[in-house]
Amino acid sequence: MDDIQIRCSGALSPQRLARQLARGALGGLLAVLGVALILGAAAAVFAAAAWDEIGRGEPLRTVGWVSAMLACLGAAIAVVVTLLNLAPQPWGMCVPRRAAPTFYALLDDLSGKAGVGRVRHVFITEEMNASVVQRPFLLARGLLGTELLIGLPLAHSVSPAQLAAVVAHEIGHVAVRQRVMGGWGAFLQAWWMRTLNALSAALPPCLPWVDHHGDRLCDAMLLLAREEELVADEVAVQLVGSELLGEALVEVCCKAHFLAVDYLPMVHSRARLDRDSRMRPFRDMGHGFAAGFAQSGAASDPERLVRSDGGDPFHPPLRLRLQALGVPVQRLAQAPVTAAEHFFGCLLPVLAWTFDRMWWEQLRERCYPMVTAEDLQADLRAA
Repeated sequence: MDDIQIRCSGALSPQRLARQLARGALGGLLAVLGVALILGAAAAVFAAAAWDEIGRGEPLRTVGWVSAMLACLGAAIAVVVTLLNLAPQPWGMCVPRRAAPTFYALLDDLSGKAGVGRVRHVFITEEMNASVVQRPFLLARGLLGTELLIGLPLAHSVSPAQLAAVVAHEIGHVAVRQRVMGGWGAFLQAWWMRTLNALSAALPPCLPWVDHHGDRLCDAMLLLAREEELVADEVAVQLVGSELLGEALVEVCCKAHFLAVDYLPMVHSRARLDRDSRMRPFRDMGHGFAAGFAQSGAASDPERLVRSDGGDPFHPPLRLRLQALGVPVQRLAQAPVTAAEHFFGCLLPVLAWTFDRMWWEQLRERCYPMVTAEDLQADLRAA
């Protein structure tokens, strides 16, 4: 990665912390594998001893050795199972290159400028979010393949240029992780965390070490995630500029608030009160943003939303990110064409139909996950 320079300095720099966590994860995984091998070897030794006792005609000793063998063999299998928690398959509607050539061309351009491998697959999800996942692929660069998850609500809420800034930020994550073991550091950290979770569920409560170590590892990984967000912003600035990135961050914040507080609760309460309602949240989402967002509180006072945003375990507060970028809180006028229409126009009917069907299926069972109980009760009282 020659043309993208990542600034990492200080005793607790993201790069140094990532290396420490990666080394610890690799050591932990090798230790667990060693335990499995020791248990397997012990099972083999006990099996040989049982065979000898069978030849000597000692049934009681044979039963004892067989019991010990089965116990060690079961424990070894259980330990190996905890190691099989590899990277999960990304969820969503996979969009092939031929279906969205313009979007893949954007990804290839940004990936090339950042000096990372190209994105292999794009998945469209129902979330107001974007994320990047790296998993082992035999024919991928460095054996790690990159997959991008883009939420359909996110694509509806931003312009094509703003979505490019969001994608640049996600590619920034890949660029940052690539500097630690060629990207394998983050993979090992996540693998070790999943292994610890499986061990914690399998081991008896009298062994608190696993839970304690898992809590410490989780805290360190959350700290790394928040620091990595700022460094990924630095990479995105070099790809698309600070103003566009800051504008995209503010736009996503405002549209996410409108979606969660105004649009989805209204559609949800309407569907609850009128089972014959023809409203389809994902089919009509583009029109909802175009018609309703301008009259929402999020559009009239974005600075209030930025001030009230306290971040989450994985992201620092938005105001800190904007301060690091050196840009003010600003929004541009609504773009005539959204990123969803520009990049995925021909796919929108199929995507909307798929997510709308999921919406109605979940609505029959329980409240939709993106709608809080407080919002729903308030809308029902207002109705």
